[in-house]
Amino acid sequence: MIPQETVNRILDTARIEEVIGDFVTLKRRGADYVACCPFHNEKTPSFHVHPAKGFYYCFGCHKGGSAVGFVMDFEHLSYVEALKYLARKYNIEVVEKEESAEDIAARQRNESLLLVTDFAQQHFVRSLQEPEGRSIGLQYFHSRGLEDSTIVKYGLGWAPQNRRSLYDEALKTGYKEEYLLETGLCRKYEDGSVRDSFYDRVTFPIHSVSGRVIGFGARTLKTDPKIAKYKNSSDSPIYHKEQSLYGIWFAKSEIAKKDRCYLVEGYLDVLSMHQLGIENVVASSGTALTENQIRIIKRFTDNVTIMYDGDSAGIHAALRGIDMFLRQGMNVRVVLLPDGDDPDSFARKHTLEEVRDFLSGNEQDFVTFKSELLMKGTERDPLKRASVINEIADTIADIPDAVKRSVFVDDCSRRFNIDSQILFERIRKTMERAQEERRKAKEREMARNEGTPEAGDAEPAGENVPVRQAGTVDASVTTMEQLEENRTVGKAERDLLNFILTNGTSPMNFESDSEFYQGEDPEARQTVFDFISASMDGSSFSNSIYRKVYEEYSEKYYDGDAQESIVKSLMDSPDRTTAYVTSQLCTPRYELSVKNFTDSLMSNESWLVKYVPRAILVYQEKRLEDKIIGLNGELKTASVEGQTAIMKRIMTLQRAKKAVKVKLGREKE
Repeated sequence: MIPQETVNRILDTARIEEVIGDFVTLKRRGADYVACCPFHNEKTPSFHVHPAKGFYYCFGCHKGGSAVGFVMDFEHLSYVEALKYLARKYNIEVVEKEESAEDIAARQRNESLLLVTDFAQQHFVRSLQEPEGRSIGLQYFHSRGLEDSTIVKYGLGWAPQNRRSLYDEALKTGYKEEYLLETGLCRKYEDGSVRDSFYDRVTFPIHSVSGRVIGFGARTLKTDPKIAKYKNSSDSPIYHKEQSLYGIWFAKSEIAKKDRCYLVEGYLDVLSMHQLGIENVVASSGTALTENQIRIIKRFTDNVTIMYDGDSAGIHAALRGIDMFLRQGMNVRVVLLPDGDDPDSFARKHTLEEVRDFLSGNEQDFVTFKSELLMKGTERDPLKRASVINEIADTIADIPDAVKRSVFVDDCSRRFNIDSQILFERIRKTMERAQEERRKAKEREMARNEGTPEAGDAEPAGENVPVRQAGTVDASVTTMEQLEENRTVGKAERDLLNFILTNGTSPMNFESDSEFYQGEDPEARQTVFDFISASMDGSSFSNSIYRKVYEEYSEKYYDGDAQESIVKSLMDSPDRTTAYVTSQLCTPRYELSVKNFTDSLMSNESWLVKYVPRAILVYQEKRLEDKIIGLNGELKTASVEGQTAIMKRIMTLQRAKKAVKVKLGREKE
């Protein structure tokens, strides 16, 4: 755990324009900076950096926050990882507390394993430029259409034919044998001899999400069928095949920016697609697709397109992948390349525009893909046709989101001319069966653990809804309209929160003839936050996100923190949604119309006195409307006596609503 004083020092030291300037070319505009947003494609700059206030905000995609938030968003790091990144940038030492001797030893050992793996990477790269490597390895890469810039960028290398090349050089440099063995870079035989695991092969380094080399894939160039075509690093404390994706370090920013990931099968598939210009591509090389790999993709996007070969093996793998992605709540599409082509060969045969056109024109949603694939030859066989429809319904049952399930059911209903209720019934039974299987598996696991479930083992009843990792924000939450769960009250709550975040500690200086006048003593006057809080009569925001920001502000306000300090802490929040909302509501809209021109000439004090009470009245009106709508819904199922009582409550609320409208000047008394 990073001590709070160190966290504060990091956050206070980081300069927003310096941090963002490492990644984006900023242009000064007055006291601020602008740029084309690094998170979405645009030609006109809508990305604003405010050094004085210490935050950034994009009017296009609505991302925003402080320096630590930008690093989290751009590098896709956790809050702690982003803090450590900033600490390194500003040479701030981070000494974490409560780390046991075992923790320290494990961390140091892992770092040693990473260092020896990095040394191996450098060794393979150097070997590629030596005579043997150039004549065999480099010639092979060139024969596969890879350019020198690609070879260098992705760190491709050559493991020499000498079976002790890496081992001998590593020992000579000072690395311990135990680390070479633990990473799987070398193997020890029964006679006590040690040899390199990778020799006489081209090498493909595998990077972690944070960019460290953690393992290798190595391909033989021999045609001997007795020799395995590919060898991969064995699992180690720093590398797990099922938790790694080839190319993720180079692809993650483009995946997030394009909000789509293309999944392919091999190293060269990734390299050729990236070299062509399509960089949001990764591969599950060395292993069949796993749930852990899917979770990595889900950190950057909910949208994935499976791009496999058009042969039977590719089709089978695509079918398996569809169900796995759907179970994780992702939106999955499939594009099969012409038979005989893989992404590598297809990319080398076509231009960037041709490949993009093919992908956009041929990718299919999973229902269309399965229907066209499985329905072939079933025209005269009703039983086979029914079996295919059931299989597609079972796939839809894997979708956690009920709305998405319903959309696909409607599609299937039209496509197969079958009653949607029949499909829903099949899906319901499939989901119940899956839930029962999970329950039994849980019981078996508990029995093996003598009745004690593992921490974090519990599973929510009903749908198996995937949860994003802490410190991230759902990619679908990007605009204020999407954040407003309750549209009746949402905008009114937004306006109140805007006043709080921009002027919460400012005093409300009402004139003596105002109904809100609080006397001449300045200390007796309410602040904007006090005034709004008192006017809410103990109610809380209906929008869960606004409520969370309001409550966090309230806690710091009553601790006596200054306005600037409170807003900064919200901007620095590890919860990205909190930071986004705060930055949105603290950012001027840069709009000046004839209507608000006069208001722009007001002092801030007069502006608050005029518009804060009005915003509260609008909030009260919308809350009354919301209650009336709810009661009208209750009328439909209430008894006669109940309807009479409900109508009386509605009439009372309508009178209160009219009184509010009179105050707003929207109705006459």
